[in-house]
Amino acid sequence: MLRIAGVLAVVALGLSSAHTKVNKHKPWIETSYHGVITENTDIVLLDPPLVALDKDAPIPYAGEICAFNIHGLEAPFEAVVLNGTSGEGQLRARGLVDCELQKEYTFIIQAHDCGSGPGGTEGKKSHKAVVHIQVNDVNEFAPVFREPQYRAAVTEGKIYDSILQVEATDQDCSPQYSQICNYQITTTNTPFAIDRNGNIRNTEKLNYDHQQEYEIQVTAWDCGQKRALHSVPVHIDVRPVCKPGWQGWNKRVDYEPGTGSKQLFTQMHLETCGEPLSSVRTTVELQTSHIGKGCDRETYSEKSLQKLCGASSGSTDLLPAPSTATNWTASLVSDSGRDSDLIFRFDGRQAAKIPDWVVPQNLTDHFTIATWMKHGPSPGLRAEKETLLCNSDKTEMNRHHYSLYVHNCRLVFLLRRDFTQVDTFRPAEFHWKLEQICDKEWHYYVINVEFPVVTLYVDGVTYDPYLVTDDWPIHPSQIDVQLTVGACWQGGEVTKPRFTQYFRGSLSGLTIRPGKIESQKVISCLQACKEGLDINSLESLDKSIKFHFNPAQSILVMEGEDLENMNTAVRKVSYINSRQFPTPGVRRLQISTTVQCFGEDTCITIPTIDAVVMVLQPSEPRITITGVERLSRPASNFRATEGISLFQDLHIISTVTRADTAARHTGILEEIIHNLDYCDVLVLGEELSPELESLQLQPTSLLGKHLDATNSTSGMSIYGVDSMSNYEQVIRQVRYYNWQPEQLTERRFRLTCSELNGRYTSNEFNVEVSVWHSSEAGEHVSHMVAPPLYMQVVHHPAMINDLYPNHVSGLPSAATVVIVMCIAALVVVVVLGIYRIHVTHQQEVKLAETNKETDMNWDDSALTITVNPMENLEEPQAAEEEASEEDEEEEEEEEDDDEEDEEVTSAESDDSEEEVDVQLPRMQHSSRKGQSWETTRCY
Repeated sequence: MLRIAGVLAVVALGLSSAHTKVNKHKPWIETSYHGVITENTDIVLLDPPLVALDKDAPIPYAGEICAFNIHGLEAPFEAVVLNGTSGEGQLRARGLVDCELQKEYTFIIQAHDCGSGPGGTEGKKSHKAVVHIQVNDVNEFAPVFREPQYRAAVTEGKIYDSILQVEATDQDCSPQYSQICNYQITTTNTPFAIDRNGNIRNTEKLNYDHQQEYEIQVTAWDCGQKRALHSVPVHIDVRPVCKPGWQGWNKRVDYEPGTGSKQLFTQMHLETCGEPLSSVRTTVELQTSHIGKGCDRETYSEKSLQKLCGASSGSTDLLPAPSTATNWTASLVSDSGRDSDLIFRFDGRQAAKIPDWVVPQNLTDHFTIATWMKHGPSPGLRAEKETLLCNSDKTEMNRHHYSLYVHNCRLVFLLRRDFTQVDTFRPAEFHWKLEQICDKEWHYYVINVEFPVVTLYVDGVTYDPYLVTDDWPIHPSQIDVQLTVGACWQGGEVTKPRFTQYFRGSLSGLTIRPGKIESQKVISCLQACKEGLDINSLESLDKSIKFHFNPAQSILVMEGEDLENMNTAVRKVSYINSRQFPTPGVRRLQISTTVQCFGEDTCITIPTIDAVVMVLQPSEPRITITGVERLSRPASNFRATEGISLFQDLHIISTVTRADTAARHTGILEEIIHNLDYCDVLVLGEELSPELESLQLQPTSLLGKHLDATNSTSGMSIYGVDSMSNYEQVIRQVRYYNWQPEQLTERRFRLTCSELNGRYTSNEFNVEVSVWHSSEAGEHVSHMVAPPLYMQVVHHPAMINDLYPNHVSGLPSAATVVIVMCIAALVVVVVLGIYRIHVTHQQEVKLAETNKETDMNWDDSALTITVNPMENLEEPQAAEEEASEEDEEEEEEEEDDDEEDEEVTSAESDDSEEEVDVQLPRMQHSSRKGQSWETTRCY
């Protein structure tokens, strides 16, 4: 009963409250919304529109919508109620929305009714609805390229589908505006095109020779047709078709004389086009066959070179420069060539006979023949013998005693011994077959004979004969032999003697040395080149690189397995020329390379390259000789042991003109030091008379120097490669002697010096020598006594100082004493002579009176006597002794003067007349020399 009563009470209470409550329903909204907002605006367009419904309508407040609440983290939106009765609302952005920052938003929204009053108390909330907002993009950004510039390289002659790809981006958020829809090349007239994806291709084949680089401008558009603000540059390099070979080398390398070793290929490297290599072999060849005799060598004379290289003495030059003494080469065709290198050319019609005195008949069992030869193949199928040197019978017979000839590109040396030397079958012909004989290049041939062994050296390399034939010795005879060059003399067994077996080619420096053979060291020195290839910083060369030079250092071969090491080694190859004055001009270079690949049947081919080394013109030296040009010496000095030193104050200097950096058009003189190879002292005018005069040089003055000297009546030649200072020392020792200086008025000599066999010559330095004649030349005096000579000397004291620079004034020298004594002796002799003449005259007067011969009157006033008391004095010491004796006689005669006046007899008068008659012719002879008093000196 109680439970029923409770239920009834609750029902009653609910019915009473329904009558009092108004806001019965919650607002209603859609469960989800989708909205769109354009960036940079604030209104969101929702689908469906934002509307809230309430079933309590039209009840005031309870049926009205008061607000929309948004629930979400930092949602930049707000919802406002446009009409509370209808429930319409609007979604707005609280600020500008940026699509690039956020493209979409999702949040929760609820609607609130106004409840029971204006303040919305006791209001009800709708269910939660999800709102999705999409931000619409605006095309506010232009495309921008990812790189500031693009670069690519292509090989000529190809069409590429894509050379490179450019790429631009857009910061807009939507696909419409952020995607790049088009690219365009804005540069006109270019052989390139670009597609929508930015791929650039060439529309035609490119040519490296036509253009090596292209630059084009590219722009981009996004899908909203907004263009990039800045175009991008694209550089396209055109490379030649990859050809294996050396790159980075210069066609010409200039070489300044005196700079030592110069690297030739400082930037060179081998391009293999990506082909892997297992080994590389490179050969560098310096081609100098057109320079001198095959390369740049010292061009001194053969004698000077042999002296310089320490060769044995006694060598005879069979092809010297034509001169008075060596005239047998005058008819030959010579070519001084470059650098004063004497070369004789034979065309099959020239030959020369060597005089008999030049080479001894007996060469002994040991001798050497050497020559430079340039020879090519002989014309015709059966070539004749071409004789370089031949010793054959001069008349009657046609026997060859020894000869050197070429036959079918074989060098043959014939040596026939005499029966007096050997009487058995012995080796007679020695044959060598070498490529050098007919390669038209210069080579140095030396034949050393140590009979029966004969050794041939070609360019310093030894070669044994491939064939030796024996023969019987030659029968002895009294027939003279003839030595010839360029052919062989046939003096017998023919109608007319003639030359035969002519040589065709060039020869130089043909020498023969009897009695001695030359060492290999000297032979190598004589033919050594002064230019060649070198390796700079050899110690830094990688150990894996193997290298080899030929003897002349004109060919360098290098091998290695590593390409980079080979590149480094080739960059170290240098050219060097050790001559102070090298031959200017071109030296050709050839670089050939072979490679091997890893297990490949075919491998790349490296082409041979050609370059040149240009040796520049050296500064030409100017050799200047200075010294005293006029010498005047006493006659006694010419006869003295030391003679007259012609070049006592000689000086030799050499200068070159250097460019002055401060002044463009002027140069400065710079003194340099170099060698000389000969100096000649030439007698001007008549040649020396060997009986009366000569030029002499003490052999001791040549000791310790590379010098030698020859002497003749025409002058003296000092030769050999040595320094200018050594030449000065030797030339200062050249002395002139004359054993009859009284007959000498003057002698003139000329000195000239040379470097490099006349390539550079000095000035012509002339020396004039004259004699101070002594008082023995005499004076033409009258019967009056001449004033004393010493009075005139006192009047001119400067003469003594000029003639004797070492004389100290105030101190009487030995020469002064001698002069005074000579003058005193002269005065005594003159007085005695006049006295004797007077006595004779008195005696003749007495005789005339006795015989009554009046026609014999003696007029002493008209008598002129020339007295020469010094005729027989050759040395000052002899004059001094005679003057002393005459002083004693003068004292004795003065004491007995009165007695002699009284005791003169006819016999004494006759003796006096006889003495005067003897002296008179000598006086007249001396007087005819015409010597004046001012030039007379007594010693």
